[in-house]
Amino acid sequence: NMSPLPSSYQTEGGYSAIPNGQANNYDNSQNNPFTKKASIMAIGGVVALCVFVGGPVYHNAHAPVTGLASTSTEDLRGKLFDSMNRYILEDYDSKPTFANFLPGVAGLYGKPMWSFYVNRGQGFSSFGSESKDYPIMEFNSANKAYISTPYRGFRTFIRAKRGVEDEIIEPFSAVNTRNPDGDNEGLPKRFMFVGTNEMEILEEDEKTGLDTSVTYFLLPNEDFGSVIRRTTITNTGSSPIEMEIFDGLAKIEPAGGPLDFMLKNMGRTLEGWMGIEHADKEKKTMPFYKLSTQPSDSASVKVQDAGHFVLAYMDDAPHDLLPIVYDSKSIFGRDTSLTTPWGLGTSKTLDDIVNSPQYGAATTSSAFAAVTRTVPPGESITINSFYGKAGKITDVPTIARIIRGKNWVPVKLEVARDLMEDITSVVTTETGNHLFNGVVKQMYMDNGLRGGIPYILGDVDDDTKMKNVDEDPRLKVFHVFSRIHGDLERDYNAFHISPLYFSQGPGNYRDVAQNRRNDVVLQPRVASFDIKMFLSYIQADGYEPLTVEAVAFYLDEPEKCLEIAEIATGGSENVNASTTSLKNILCGGTFRPGQLFQLIEELGVNLIIPKEKFINLVASKAEYTPMGVYGSGYWSDHWDYYMDFINGYLMIYPDGEESLMYDNKLRYFYSTATVKPRSRKYVLTPTYDYKSKHVQQLDATEWDDEKVQQKTKFFDPNTGLFDPLQADWQHQMSDQAEFYSSPIAKLFLLATTKYTMRDAYGMGIEYEGGRPGWNDAMNGLVGMVGSGMPETYELLVLLKYILKVVSTYQRPLTVPAELKVLVDTANQALADLVGSNYTDIFGSLDMDVPPELFKYWDTCATAREKYRADVRLAFSGDTVDLSVVYVVTTLSNWIAQVELGIQRALEFGTLGDGDDGTSGVSPCYFSYDVTGWKENGGHSSQGLPTVDATSMMVGTFPLFLEGPVRYLKTVDNVSDSLAVYNKVKGTGLRDESLKMYTLSASLVGQSIDMGRMMAFSPGWLENQSVFTHMSYKYYLQLIRAGLYEEFFSEMKGGGMLPFMDPVRYGRSLMECSSFIASSAFVDPTMHGRGFLARLSGSTAEFLSMYILMMMGPNLFFLNENGELNFQLKPAIPLWLFESDEGESENEDSEELSITFKMFGEIQVTLHNTDKVDLFGVPPKSYKLTLSDGRSVEQEGGAISSKYADSIRRIIPVKSIDAYF
Repeated sequence: NMSPLPSSYQTEGGYSAIPNGQANNYDNSQNNPFTKKASIMAIGGVVALCVFVGGPVYHNAHAPVTGLASTSTEDLRGKLFDSMNRYILEDYDSKPTFANFLPGVAGLYGKPMWSFYVNRGQGFSSFGSESKDYPIMEFNSANKAYISTPYRGFRTFIRAKRGVEDEIIEPFSAVNTRNPDGDNEGLPKRFMFVGTNEMEILEEDEKTGLDTSVTYFLLPNEDFGSVIRRTTITNTGSSPIEMEIFDGLAKIEPAGGPLDFMLKNMGRTLEGWMGIEHADKEKKTMPFYKLSTQPSDSASVKVQDAGHFVLAYMDDAPHDLLPIVYDSKSIFGRDTSLTTPWGLGTSKTLDDIVNSPQYGAATTSSAFAAVTRTVPPGESITINSFYGKAGKITDVPTIARIIRGKNWVPVKLEVARDLMEDITSVVTTETGNHLFNGVVKQMYMDNGLRGGIPYILGDVDDDTKMKNVDEDPRLKVFHVFSRIHGDLERDYNAFHISPLYFSQGPGNYRDVAQNRRNDVVLQPRVASFDIKMFLSYIQADGYEPLTVEAVAFYLDEPEKCLEIAEIATGGSENVNASTTSLKNILCGGTFRPGQLFQLIEELGVNLIIPKEKFINLVASKAEYTPMGVYGSGYWSDHWDYYMDFINGYLMIYPDGEESLMYDNKLRYFYSTATVKPRSRKYVLTPTYDYKSKHVQQLDATEWDDEKVQQKTKFFDPNTGLFDPLQADWQHQMSDQAEFYSSPIAKLFLLATTKYTMRDAYGMGIEYEGGRPGWNDAMNGLVGMVGSGMPETYELLVLLKYILKVVSTYQRPLTVPAELKVLVDTANQALADLVGSNYTDIFGSLDMDVPPELFKYWDTCATAREKYRADVRLAFSGDTVDLSVVYVVTTLSNWIAQVELGIQRALEFGTLGDGDDGTSGVSPCYFSYDVTGWKENGGHSSQGLPTVDATSMMVGTFPLFLEGPVRYLKTVDNVSDSLAVYNKVKGTGLRDESLKMYTLSASLVGQSIDMGRMMAFSPGWLENQSVFTHMSYKYYLQLIRAGLYEEFFSEMKGGGMLPFMDPVRYGRSLMECSSFIASSAFVDPTMHGRGFLARLSGSTAEFLSMYILMMMGPNLFFLNENGELNFQLKPAIPLWLFESDEGESENEDSEELSITFKMFGEIQVTLHNTDKVDLFGVPPKSYKLTLSDGRSVEQEGGAISSKYADSIRRIIPVKSIDAYF
């Protein structure tokens, strides 16, 4: 079965589809650096966390549950974490609902699956392979999963006999859920344990004398993917118990192509394709669930080979597979609600049920492992079951042989735990607060799941290991484990986790850009990779695509392909079929590491060198290219994050700025959509009451057939695909070659387009590309001819940076000739404005845009539209060198205009419910009412007339937190920053009850035109809730500004994890939520609860805060002689040095200390000798321990150039002690 990748992935010349995994040639990949045994302490430190939150003392000590992941629950009541630092949710199924997921990480050489769980039933609510289109258990949105999971999910039925009494027991049954407000006598006690790479549930039932635990984790480091479920049943009674156990999945979906739409819209018809085959036809221990063919109504019929397997065995008898009951009627009889196991209420024994005829055709089946056991008092039995996908039925016996090794499951669970520990060891931190230590690791992990974790390929010798990717072209960066943040609550996002080695998936541009900002700070070998990649995405029109994909590798020299193939297959001495096949694969087009390994497996290539050595060899010889997809519309904030990349790079490589900015050449991404000019998107439409008409900006972008035609020049008829090395990049008319510019020139082009996109009053940047900025729930603002101040503040920062670079290095800029025309026109328009003698009268600015400003805006916008028309299909190829004087003069004038626009914006301010406009806090948005227009003869796609605007009036909005957040980036002194902080705290942005900040103030009375945030209830989603990402951005600006007392007051006061109220938050204090229901929400029981699990940009903000806390803002700098120096300048309060138990961990010692891992390798210890707050002060001295055992001591606040570069190269330095 050939299971095609998404269309945007089909770029592997000649191999447009990657076959599903085959179950042969399994390799444990012991060299995998992400699965080696971790040598550091687990999250939270070496002591068990015992944070009490109230509740009765637990006196009745049950026997310890002997399931691998379980411990005695004697001391669990009222605690937040167990001895393995897993979050505890007591009486989980009676608590408010929440949704979560396992990370979907199987190691570099494993094949992951996706999985989601809720705190209902037995937890797991859906899982599968690749995307929600390929479920083993159907994907459902959270609101439906909460209802269906206890019934359609995993179930355990026990026909028990103790003495002469028979009963049917269902552990975790919804019927026996405790009522928080009722009498729970006789009801079982339940717990959920949330680990970094596992989830366990536990039920203690005194009435039946049975304790049941279920642990879920994803199989790591194997050539097939599987969810592993481990069910342990313990007899806590005083007499033996005979049990017939049916444990498994009530409803399982077959494999058969993309099924999500059909399951939800024509599920009954789809069942006609369903059936079950058996890899061992007699025993029924290896069922294979699949469709007969892929369901379609076309002339091309695709036979379905791949299927879902279910295997199970007892812990004490791994070689004996258990029979699987797949006919739902055998368990539930005719109870289609799946509430009651009527089928077990008959006189049939388990053997009778197993041996009776079962039917799996034209129906959705079950998957219950069946076993009979008698268990003495105090003893346990454990069932291990596996749910996964195989490429063909003949693979299943091979898989079955692999999983049945002695202690195979316990070892794999330890590998899964160590995998997470290894990944997060990069930020190992030991402060006095164990919760904080754990949050750092969880934030790093979740940040990587959204943005990807950078992995260096191409390390082929000792020389490469001492260099970064800028210094050695053999080194490449590949981000692993990323995916778009889709889950049960973010059901609108189509996540994709490739079921391949080096697994990754595409992500939204802004998400990936934000979550990779700290790559170079945490792993310096990444160097300028992210900067060059993301600046390459800048298009000629100043916009970027929606989707970022993993880079693709390519080898375009047959000699290199043959060289690699001979080394990898031994073909240098005797050319064989493997050599030829591998050479053809390598030279067949672009590929990613996982796809390369998959093709090698599918084509039977026999590698004679280890996988790790092979992929490093390939990477060292290959080139790579960024990959992206246009999507829909152009978001206005995508470029906002470039300065974060640049500042991160300069924190590590301040000596590399000039070379980075001038000595590299970058391409321009080429999307197949075009932004319309105003004359085609300003549409005259009826108002909502149809009593009048108004002008809206609609359908701002369009699919451009001429651009598509341009791409067809690079169409490969052999593969049926566009060549991504050519088709995705802007060319020049002169010779059809790709057009290149330096990074600084691309930044100047970007700044020019954004400067000419300022609104008619010169305040905000217009949302004229069809989409708004970061707050995409303001989607209606585009139609309101809206603009945003956040982008203006980012523009000011960008303009000042370009000015600094050009002034410092005194080198001209080489830009496209078309851009020079736009710059000249903008400059002349500004000269005309100045010549008009227009002056703002602050204190009485008119809402109507003055004619002089309107003309200036119109001239700049017209010039921008002409520029875009000129470069729409290609650049001419002509370039112009802009002199330093010309650039400096232009930028200086533009900066003055932007600052003047900011001054106007602050005067117009905000206006809303409870906001009289006098707060002094920066506004975020403006709208423009087109008060004068003339029809131009055009029509929209809906047949409505288009117009040209002749006059406008500005409109204001309530407060949004993003306004002051971005404004603070332009404030360069502590006192002004403190004034902003105090003003914000006194506005409706402050939720005083929660001690947090909401995304917006009250929106009561605002127009529905704003967008979907007006459709939400206040306090929910973007309407006045606490959006953790934006509030964390705000906190980041506080510590950046040097407001240390205020920052740590907000942190410890409950605004940040892990210091929020755990009961109110409703989920693990290790894990961020996208938003928290604020006090504005109508239901007070929801206030403070977190929703939309983990994959939030708040993780990036937290890591930025963490870096400033532990390292400071300028880790490396150039001294007055231009020499590289290293300096720690942390910002840590005394209370983080002290034990979270209230006393110093070293009360009798002369100092307190904090230790953290820098660059993933170097142990740094901060010695607080004076026992004071360390707020932005350098050490008094340093001690370096080098890798060769020598020690070096240096006095003063910085480490000299002799050792600074050694620190940056990591390997020569083992540890750093800094004494304050």
